This record gives sequence, structure tokens and C-alpha cells, in this order.
Amino acid sequence: MIRVLIADDHAIVRSGLMQIIATTLDITTVGEATRGEEIPGQIAAVAADLLLLDMAMPGLSGIALIRHLRDSGINLPILVLSMHNEGQIVDRALKAGANGYVTKGSEPEVLLEGIRRVTGGQRFIDPALQARPRSATQREPDGAPHLALSERERQVLEGIAAGLPLGDIAERLHLSPKTVSTHKMRLMEKLGIDNNADLLRYAIRHELTM
Repeated sequence: MIRVLIADDHAIVRSGLMQIIATTLDITTVGEATRGEEIPGQIAAVAADLLLLDMAMPGLSGIALIRHLRDSGINLPILVLSMHNEGQIVDRALKAGANGYVTKGSEPEVLLEGIRRVTGGQRFIDPALQARPRSATQREPDGAPHLALSERERQVLEGIAAGLPLGDIAERLHLSPKTVSTHKMRLMEKLGIDNNADLLRYAIRHELTM
């Protein structure tokens, strides 16, 4: 039996995932986490074979969370379940230590196949992502300015591009508003941008929105 720990901050999503898993005879849900900070404790408390991880949760999340788990010595297989289908984000998640990547628009059968293959020691990428041609914006040149952003700076940029006030971004990332403002100032310097309108256009052009 494959034991899955689900990490997603939306109750409806977690419920739907558990219903999908309940249709199988070889997979079961053994725990839930709603914030990145809860995951290490849940892993220690339950005997899970796989972490099914949403990329966008409150607090520590995304690439930074995957790296944190790996740096902490947690070797549990990670299958990312995300609304993002950009090739660059998929690549970064896998390089950070994820073992597979499935989009939330996939059919249940794809998710279940991903769970089985990742727990079996294989890497799994949603077939829809493998078949999708990478656009010019996804084939970023090595010198693209946003590639120099830190993970926090990128998260702040994504929040700004999604229309979130700095206070909301600070709460989501568990940072002070002053720290978020500092990250914003630094990322704008790195991108060579001095106003919010150009910052938003840059984020949309390079598909850096949430």
C-alpha cells in the first residue's frame, strides 16, 4: 500500500485528492498539511511513502520549501501538484529535489500514475507538459535578469504580479512588510525597472505570475 501525505492549503482540494485516492486499492492517504512549516512534523508523525505537494501554500512554499526539506535530510519522494505549467518552473522544482510534477488540470489517472511511478523510484512529469512546446518566453537566455533573483525576490515578484498588496505578500511569506519592501527594491534593481507598471509587464512577458 502506498501511503500519501497531502500538503495543500485548500480544504476542497485536499478533499478531492483524498476522494481520488480512495478509488484505488493500492494507495491511501495517511496525513494532511496546510502549511509548509507543518510538513516535517507530519513526515515524522506518519509513515508516508510520498509527499504530494502543492507549490503555492502560505508561508514557506514552492522551490524554497522543496530545498528546505532536502537540506533538512528529508528524502521522502516528492510529487509536485501545481497550477503552474511553465517549463521553467517544472525544471526548477525538479532541480530543487522534487521527483515528479503534475498539473492540477490533469486527469485523475495521470495523478495516480505519477504517485505510483514516483514511489517506485522513477521520475514522472505530466505527459501534457512533456508534449507542450516551450514558448520563446520559456526558453530564457542565460543572461535573463530574473534568473539572478533569489527565491524570496522571485516570490515577491510573483505576488506583485498577482496584484497582491505588499502587506498580503508579507503575511503569505511570513515576512515583515519592511523585509518585503526591501526584496522589492532589490529585485527592481536587478531587473533594471523603476516603476510598478514596467514590473508587471516584465512579469507577464516572462510568465512569472502566480
